[in-house]
Amino acid sequence: MYKKIVLAYSGGLDTSIIIPWLKENYDNCEVICMAANVGQDAELVGLEERALKTGASKLYIEDVQDEFVNDFIFPTLKMGARYEGYLLGTAFARPVIAKRLVEIAEKENADAVCHGCTGKGNDQVRFELTVKALAPDLKIIAPWRIWDIKSREQEIEYAELHNIPLTINRETNYSKDMNLWHLSHEGLDLEDPANEPLYNNDEFLELCVSPENAPDTPTYVTVGFEKGIPVSLNNEILKGTDLIKKLNRLGGDNGIGLFDVVENRLVGMKSRGVYETPGGTILYTAHEVLESICLDKETSHYKAVMALKYAELVYNGQWYTPLREAMDAFVNKTQETVTGEVKLKLYKGNIMNAGVKSPYSLYNEDIASFGETAYGQKDAYNQKDAEGFINLFGLPITVKALQEKEMRKQ
Repeated sequence: MYKKIVLAYSGGLDTSIIIPWLKENYDNCEVICMAANVGQDAELVGLEERALKTGASKLYIEDVQDEFVNDFIFPTLKMGARYEGYLLGTAFARPVIAKRLVEIAEKENADAVCHGCTGKGNDQVRFELTVKALAPDLKIIAPWRIWDIKSREQEIEYAELHNIPLTINRETNYSKDMNLWHLSHEGLDLEDPANEPLYNNDEFLELCVSPENAPDTPTYVTVGFEKGIPVSLNNEILKGTDLIKKLNRLGGDNGIGLFDVVENRLVGMKSRGVYETPGGTILYTAHEVLESICLDKETSHYKAVMALKYAELVYNGQWYTPLREAMDAFVNKTQETVTGEVKLKLYKGNIMNAGVKSPYSLYNEDIASFGETAYGQKDAYNQKDAEGFINLFGLPITVKALQEKEMRKQ
């Protein structure tokens, strides 16, 4: 029987009722809570009082924002990884939270760790694969897979029965996940893909305004990169955490980063969600624009193929794997020349390229405009050479056509 359990705690509905449930089912065990701050600052207010009143012996609040940005967000950004268009906000937050959960469990000599992920979702996999990678002998408790509660409505009933204070009600019971990178919304009317999200409802969006309510004048932003990592905003050098927060405000004010998707979960079902990712959407766009002038064609195209696999690894909770580490080595090599500045125009939910420059640009105006010199070399591009290139490039087509012509004569 477990005597001491460390719970990944958010203060939301799931983890709030887990504290008394653990004590009821594990002989009044000690429950220690760990809340990782990955950018949900406002949600941390009053968290310690709530945890202690619900039965926890203590609460650790761990600020992992910089680690989250530098070790998880930026590597994924450099790869340009998207999962079915989704910018992986929840997916790459889980490994950094689970990593700190393991560290607290080891510090406290705990018997087990616990999480509030449902048995239908992806997060249970992400948490547990991280624990297995970092502390393979540590026991894991997943209440959603073993208790009798089957729905969020039953969770609310359990909370009310145990006098657990809640910040939600039955009418506004969206399932949300907030961090520095995004805010996700699931449940209620969103469970039917036929329903349009309530973007103009004052209680729905939190990071963004709806595009039609955005300003009638555009906002320009300039993002500076060094080796694929964003380092400045409008010529101000910023650490990653602060840069993303500023972009969230600028993007959110202009209705940037709303994404409505029916995605394929790892566990096999489809799930509908709405994501607000204003700063992240701007950074992905800026990074892609910069790469368009800094990467050669073959590297760019092959990197796009790898990005699909990288996104799957992140989405599926396989962060701590040899393949993901090997892919990072590849992408870091590609980013050695991805340095420069990108100017973007933000307007009513749209992002438009307003100019890009880099000391490593492969774009040459003389060659592109068929000028006579490029890099000081006369006839760097001779249009007459195209004839021989086309003849060789099209040789298989010519051979096939000649063969078919001969067959028709017979």
